[in-house]
Amino acid sequence: VQLQASGGGLVPPGGSLRLSCITSANSFSLHTMGWYRQAPGRERVLVADSTYGGTTNYADSVKGRFTISRDNDKNTVNLEMEDLKPEDTAVYYCHVQRYGIDYWGQGTLVTVSS
Repeated sequence: VQLQASGGGLVPPGGSLRLSCITSANSFSLHTMGWYRQAPGRERVLVADSTYGGTTNYADSVKGRFTISRDNDKNTVNLEMEDLKPEDTAVYYCHVQRYGIDYWGQGTLVTVSS
């Protein structure tokens, strides 16, 4: 399974970004699609994910600011990020789980700075 993420960049505090990830696998086989992030010197942590059935899960730190959406027909998962804060700065990784196996994208850097 291959994942291709895009959409990172530099944005000022309070700004917005949209991350997108397309997978080579059929979405119908992917139990979970989502995003993790890793800040410098820190471990990789869950940002948000979505099950095939549509259940979503968010880290407390992004609730109300980030929205995950999954398009099973297009094999994509997107992350709309609003009201970005400097502490959101990290490398964001697309993640899918297929038949109990985890797959990761290459990571896209999001920098929130004035």
